[in-house]
Amino acid sequence: MKIYTKTGDKGKTSLFGGERVSKDTQRIEAYGCVDELNSHIGVVRSLKPQVEIERILDRVQQELFILGTDLATPQTRPPKKIDRIESRHIEQLEKDIDRLYSALDPLQQFILPGGSRVAAALHVARTVCRRAERRIVQLSKKGEIGTTPVVYINRLSDLLFVTARYANKLENIEEVKWDSNRKR
Repeated sequence: MKIYTKTGDKGKTSLFGGERVSKDTQRIEAYGCVDELNSHIGVVRSLKPQVEIERILDRVQQELFILGTDLATPQTRPPKKIDRIESRHIEQLEKDIDRLYSALDPLQQFILPGGSRVAAALHVARTVCRRAERRIVQLSKKGEIGTTPVVYINRLSDLLFVTARYANKLENIEEVKWDSNRKR
């Protein structure tokens, strides 16, 4: 089997269910951002984070494939059976957030993204996640997806933020606080 099919050479791609659409549609942009996010999480994992973080990111990468499939499948014409993001996925993200956050000092002010290599890469993933969220929200306004993908991606960005802070804590790296009074 060849990796190239030439079916996208004129700027169109197929959704699950067979419909052909332009590669610059909101739907393609939304799941393309999710794919980019998944790649950034892969970069974080290549940095060999602590076992607990690795376990969380492994699961999240699996769920991002489900989210991509969900976004690539119009609700009006779904094929036989596809997985979709469900409330149970969101509940697991919330459990992870609560567990990691309970080990951290409460934030009193904004922090600058950075710290350890793992934490810095997680902050990059978080910002890509926020872009994916903006694209998914745009798509949701057209009524082409349910509300669950929006909630999931919003919660995931929270998890990535908390996980970046947690990674710094595990490596005993102090967070750099934003100094709003600093002369510019």
